[in-house]
Amino acid sequence: MAQHQSAKKRIRQTKTRTAVNRTRRSQLRSYVRFVEEAIETGDKGAAATAMSKAMPALHGGAQRGLLHKNTAARKISQLAKRINAL
Repeated sequence: MAQHQSAKKRIRQTKTRTAVNRTRRSQLRSYVRFVEEAIETGDKGAAATAMSKAMPALHGGAQRGLLHKNTAARKISQLAKRINAL
């Protein structure tokens, strides 16, 4: 267990950040899932609408350090490729 006050504060900060990042990462996965579900149904309009919400969320997640910027770019690229193939 931490003895120094600064170490105790760091533990508190880590718990808070972990909780925030967990919810944000979960939201990102939900956005991607919405796009994938729309693609599975074959509805290009719904997929494009879902993609318009997912793209800024993925870019924002990359900026906040939730996922690597190349990972976000790859996910966006692959989803867009699948939507264009509809």
